[in-house]
This record gives sequence, structure tokens and C-alpha cells, in this order.
Amino acid sequence: MNNQIDIKTLIEGTLQDSLFAVLTTESGGQPHASLIAITPTDGCRRLIFATYRGTRKYRNLVDNSKVAVFIDRREADASSTQEGFVLTALGHAEEIGGTERAAALKAHLKRHPALGSFLRSENCALFHVTVESCQIVRGIDDVRWWTLDDSSFT
Repeated sequence: MNNQIDIKTLIEGTLQDSLFAVLTTESGGQPHASLIAITPTDGCRRLIFATYRGTRKYRNLVDNSKVAVFIDRREADASSTQEGFVLTALGHAEEIGGTERAAALKAHLKRHPALGSFLRSENCALFHVTVESCQIVRGIDDVRWWTLDDSSFT
């Protein structure tokens, strides 16, 4: 990873390839982590996910929209010759409503068809995270940042 284009390509590929991530939220000084199914949209600028309205995750998102989305791309086998990394996307989450909700639901169902009954539930809320910056960690001394201000992130 020698330049910003390489970082951008790595981020976009990771978000496109990953079906699941860990969402971290916070409320009242208490962090909370949840496994979520993700669907990237808008050239990876946004990540769609869903949650029930009665969950701690939902309450935290209402209290504080700042989130981190964590994706682990390390190999489970330590003897693997492939280089691994972790990606953390930072941004703000917002519930999707109105006419945008139908398109988001369709995209999320297409990527995660097994979640159909959950996603169609009246108690299910769809959110998108607007990604503002990403951190790639390949090792203790190899940490790179990408912000939307660095270049066009499409």
C-alpha cells in the first residue's frame, strides 16, 4: 500500500466483499458492539444495516449517531502467507425513511435474502452509516487513514 489510491481500492473492495461487520455504538459512556449484516451503497459512501427498534443498539443510535463499523480481514490460520488487515469505518448512522426506505430494503434483501422476515418486520428499522473516514491496520506499525476529504471516494 504505497499511495492513497491503493488504500481507496482496498477499502472499497473490503466493503463490497464483506457481508458482516461489527457495529459499535455508545450511550451514556457505555460502549456496545453488535454483529450486523451490511450492504454498501453510493460507491461505499454508505452502509445499510437493520435492527429491531426495541434493542440497545437502536436506543444508542437514537442517543448518539456516531458509530464505528469494524471488519476483520485477517486469516484465522496464523501460518497463512496472505497478509491480513482490519478496517474500521467511522461515521454517522441515520434511520432510513420515506421513499428511500423501499430502495434500501430492496438492496439489503438482494444481498441478504435469508433476512427477509426480519427485514419486513414492522419492528425493523433500516439505517445507513455515512462513512466519513476509514482506518486500515495491517500491523502494529502499519496504520493508515482515509478520509473523504483526501480524494473523491466513489
